[in-house]
Amino acid sequence: MSLPVHTTGVVGRAETKRGGGEETLSGCFFGVARMRQLSSLLQGLARSMALGKERKEEEQGTVLRTSGTLRGEGSGTLAAVWSRRGEKGTNQDCSVVWEGFGCQEDTIFCGIFDGHGQWGHYVSKAVRDSLPPSLLRRWQEAVTLASLINGEKKLCDSQFDLWKQSYLAAAAAVDEELRRSRRLDAVNSGSTALSIIKKGDTMVIANVGDSRAVLGTTSDDGSIAAVQLTVDFKPNLPQEKARIVQCKGRVYCDEDEPGVHRVWLPDREAPGLAMSRAFGDYCVKDYGVISAPEVTQRRITARDQFVILATDGVWDVVSNEEAVQIVAATPEREKAAKRLVQWAVRAWRRKRRGYAVDDCSAICLFFHHSPPS
Repeated sequence: MSLPVHTTGVVGRAETKRGGGEETLSGCFFGVARMRQLSSLLQGLARSMALGKERKEEEQGTVLRTSGTLRGEGSGTLAAVWSRRGEKGTNQDCSVVWEGFGCQEDTIFCGIFDGHGQWGHYVSKAVRDSLPPSLLRRWQEAVTLASLINGEKKLCDSQFDLWKQSYLAAAAAVDEELRRSRRLDAVNSGSTALSIIKKGDTMVIANVGDSRAVLGTTSDDGSIAAVQLTVDFKPNLPQEKARIVQCKGRVYCDEDEPGVHRVWLPDREAPGLAMSRAFGDYCVKDYGVISAPEVTQRRITARDQFVILATDGVWDVVSNEEAVQIVAATPEREKAAKRLVQWAVRAWRRKRRGYAVDDCSAICLFFHHSPPS
């Protein structure tokens, strides 16, 4: 599948270990030095747009697409990634961590994607490969235009709006490209897409589907607490169900799956999609299923330690609180995602006997290289 690619500059370094398997932006976006840092942002923008004409993405950024570790020298972060195939066939989960996103040394992009349907593994990889560069290109265009029209101060004040608009436009473009593709059948297959952009002390979070982002933060008593940053977009959520029903789609549970709400066509017992937002799944796009992400933002405080991005294979059997405890208790941070995934696999076999274990994948992004004293 031919997908648009825009590239970034060379920053950071990656330490890869092969394995099996959320009211505005910081940096130039906050503080006394916002003007100086905005100038840096625009310089980085110019560099990435110029370099994009000459080099490939992998030659210009630090990008991790496998299970492993990426230590961000510019962003001061450490990302641990792990994925394990379930018992249903091909692993349809995939991920990407991109340090130096947009040629900004203090910026990192993390995304996790969960495919479903016969060709879900192809759809998830297509979205993974297409969404970040499409987002970056639209953000660069929006920043350039806004700086020319509104000036630097207003640009700083409107950064979140620019990211949100860019995310919505990029998601629509990627979904339309998938629809038009002659090499990929996404009529009855699709993918979730959960991603974050961390710049300085701010995160922008965008979610399509039922993967989830959970923050690990320190409580007043010193213990680690979980804060859910995203909504699991299930068809039975009132706003989601109302949209689907208004579009003539149906939402109900099958007899053999009580409590599992799915989306059905108005005149057929298909496809039974267990989420209300997804890329692909064109058989139900006229019946209320959408690919528009919910885009939110969160200021990272000194208490916040890490964020977990994981597919529903993890969250189906591991609670938010359990997940942050598992990650916080892992002595070697590089192994945190692996330990969380392994815990989820064991929980499947213990809690869901008789059910095939789902693909389980996680990204653990630590906001500091080493644990706080």
